[in-house]
Amino acid sequence: MIKRLLVLALGTLIFIPLAAWGTGALWFQLPFGELARKLALLAWPLFSLMALIAFWRRRHRLPAIWLALLLALMAWWSTIQPSHDRLWADDVARMVTGKVDGSIVTLDQVRNFDWRSDTDYTVRWEPRQYDLSQLRSVDVAMSYWMGPAIAHTLVSFGFSDGRYLTFSIEIRKERGESFDGLAGFFKRYETVLIAADERDILRVRTNVRDEDMWLYRLKMPPEMMRSLFLSYLVEGEQLKQEPRFYNTLTANCTTIIYQMARRISPGLPLDWRLLASGYLDRYLYDLGALQGQGGFDALRQQAHITGKARAADQADDFSQRIRAAGATRR
Repeated sequence: MIKRLLVLALGTLIFIPLAAWGTGALWFQLPFGELARKLALLAWPLFSLMALIAFWRRRHRLPAIWLALLLALMAWWSTIQPSHDRLWADDVARMVTGKVDGSIVTLDQVRNFDWRSDTDYTVRWEPRQYDLSQLRSVDVAMSYWMGPAIAHTLVSFGFSDGRYLTFSIEIRKERGESFDGLAGFFKRYETVLIAADERDILRVRTNVRDEDMWLYRLKMPPEMMRSLFLSYLVEGEQLKQEPRFYNTLTANCTTIIYQMARRISPGLPLDWRLLASGYLDRYLYDLGALQGQGGFDALRQQAHITGKARAADQADDFSQRIRAAGATRR
């Protein structure tokens, strides 16, 4: 009797997540229109429940049919491949790559949009050169858009001439598409690497999309700064050569940065805060990776730049203003 109950419990624990996965796969990827997706959303969970009840009652025909359908669903799922050939939204239409000649890096597509609203903007993609011997700082920006546990992570490199270049790993939206965290588990979005001017990529989040942002300076020796910068170029080249799907859990804006950083510093520990990206700053603090005086609460207060960004708005010295001492709250 106990053995039978254990088998039922184990089977149920395996069955439920597979049924849930099948529901999500059909809802987000079934190609036959919304009506077909809605029918699948009703039919697959209902049939899964019937198969589970039959399993509990030791009737094997229905569970066997369900398993065969699941295997067919998995086979179909394996045929869904990422692509570079879609009608992309303007802000992710191009992907940065670069060439390195000694310490000089030439980037082909740096975004420098002038944002008036999320739908009204001037499109600008620019070639730019940077001298890695003049690299002076690395900052991590965390932009909150759906509660305290989730933030978008961006990394900004500062140079001695006062320029800042920000890299952002994002979903590659199609035109008219918006981000859905659940859809991000089901091959809904490709991944894109964007390099952008801070007055574009930070300002659009604070001033246009009303996100809340913190900016932290990292403790990092020059050779590691350079290695991290070059890692982004490698990532961009790999993405350009072979498109990849974004995954909300395993291949997102934070975990990909962690993977790059770990290639530079192999001892970097895994931590649950890499998944709950809104707490990444505390993870970095615990590693001793944040510059500044005082405890974590003091550093976090100093790092809050939303008000400064909104006050700076379109100013040419946007990057300098958001780093100026003193708080501006709005």
